[in-house]
Amino acid sequence: MLSELAEKFEAASKAYAEANGVERDRDWFLLKLQEEMGELTQAWNRLTGRGRAKGRTSAEMKQDLADETADLLGHILLFARHNGIDLAPSVERKWLFRP
Repeated sequence: MLSELAEKFEAASKAYAEANGVERDRDWFLLKLQEEMGELTQAWNRLTGRGRAKGRTSAEMKQDLADETADLLGHILLFARHNGIDLAPSVERKWLFRP
């Protein structure tokens, strides 16, 4: 299941990179993961009143949080895929269930 999801994120990411001239080198996968964590943090700070709302409604800020969470999930899966990490056994070992 995770590997199938990772392949879908890979196809979308690869298409985006090709369309926008982005080189997804070895470092890019970790750097994007860090960037997306920063964006998730910004969305959280806005939603919880620790950052400027910038005219966004509560519903819009909740949607931003969901969108940034989805981005982070995608980039975690891309990072694992690029580095040959099979997450399923690790989830089972660390979280004690089979994904």
